[in-house]
Amino acid sequence: MKIRFLGAARKVTGSCYHLLADGMQILVDCGMHQGKDADDLNKEPFLFNPAEIDYLLLTHAHLDHSGLIPKLVMDGFKGRILTTSATAELVEVMLYDAAHIQEKDAEWLTKKSFREGKDIHFEPLYGTEDVKQAIPFFDKKFYGSVEELQNGTIKYRFIDAGHILGSGTLEIWYHGQDGKEKKIVFSGDVGKNGNPIINDPQHVEEADYVVVESTYGNRLHKDLNESIIELEHAIKDTFRRGGNVLIPSFAVGRTQDVLYILNKLVKEGKLEDLDVYVDSPLADKATKIYMAHPEFFDAQAVNMFKFKSSEGMKIHFTTSVEESQKVNKIKSGAIIIAGSGMCDGGRIRHHFKHNIWRPECSVIFTGFQVRGTLGRHIIDGARTARILGEEMAIRAKIYTIGGFSAHADQKELLEWLGTFTNKPKVFIVHGEESVSLDFEHVVQERLALETHVPYRGEEAEI
Repeated sequence: MKIRFLGAARKVTGSCYHLLADGMQILVDCGMHQGKDADDLNKEPFLFNPAEIDYLLLTHAHLDHSGLIPKLVMDGFKGRILTTSATAELVEVMLYDAAHIQEKDAEWLTKKSFREGKDIHFEPLYGTEDVKQAIPFFDKKFYGSVEELQNGTIKYRFIDAGHILGSGTLEIWYHGQDGKEKKIVFSGDVGKNGNPIINDPQHVEEADYVVVESTYGNRLHKDLNESIIELEHAIKDTFRRGGNVLIPSFAVGRTQDVLYILNKLVKEGKLEDLDVYVDSPLADKATKIYMAHPEFFDAQAVNMFKFKSSEGMKIHFTTSVEESQKVNKIKSGAIIIAGSGMCDGGRIRHHFKHNIWRPECSVIFTGFQVRGTLGRHIIDGARTARILGEEMAIRAKIYTIGGFSAHADQKELLEWLGTFTNKPKVFIVHGEESVSLDFEHVVQERLALETHVPYRGEEAEI
């Protein structure tokens, strides 16, 4: 088998791995690039012929793993997309949302060019009709079920990665050049232990090769309970100053975790009379999908993840533009959760425009911010930022609360790798280059495993 590392190699986004074995071609993930140069990278031709791909195995729904699927189908893919049932449901709403945003952005840019006297027509990377064409390619699978591909020479299985609803770690069995069965494991995005709502990640005991993410490979998260206390104090302090709390958040995973934690704080009497505005049509749909799948929840979440029954916490899902604009008229006492998680798109930018220059307000970052994004610019201490075409002062208090991350940190990634009873070769991916290299050094030092940090486009025989 050959593996080609076509994305998330010495960077965090654009997850995509190309396998060639037994006359078949398989993709693991087909993700969008985010951050600097993302538009150009997403528009590049694939480094393979989509018409020759037999299967796409999808680890989870986040766009940096799934966002180029419509483009894959547009360019000739005719195989099957295999993933868990919850992932398939989440991907559908996420891709439609991504297509809608692209269509609106292209329309706005075209109008802008005409106003400037230029005759430039902008096209989205893909549109809603392209998403519609992609959905029938999905096949829904269950955790733990070993399935065969095509002629039965290759088998695979998803187990729970504990990252977001439906996220999977992927095991693939195949025959090596010596005819003996071998196994490669793709970690997907590994969740941390104790994540709200969903179960802790499952572990694999044996493999010949492992492709492991390293998003937080050089740092440790704050304790979740300490982070919850910090969130509580940040909200109370902001409201005492007479401002609003803004939380940029991924619509899938992070938003549901934050709502769960806020609901818990209210039920415990630590916060009261909360008005929480979830300004994201996608988050509304994703939350409904979460609530429809309690079979994936841990025991505590089954009882806690019931927002409407919580006294003292009012949740307002704003789906229309008009409802979103009304939120901007609220000057104090509101918690506003909006996408995008890295602030490069979505409605959070509009709420920044009305609040980020106000010293009585706060912005709380609860997730990783990729280099080159607006979110990273802000947490790195910028005093001004260009938001919706206007240079704005950043006077709101900025919090970064790392304990809410849905990713395993260095310690948990080492524990995940440390459960292998043999000594697999480890390919380290899905991390900023310096982070992946730091994590490689730690893995070699503490686990004595053979490691490699591949470059984009690199190929290996396994």
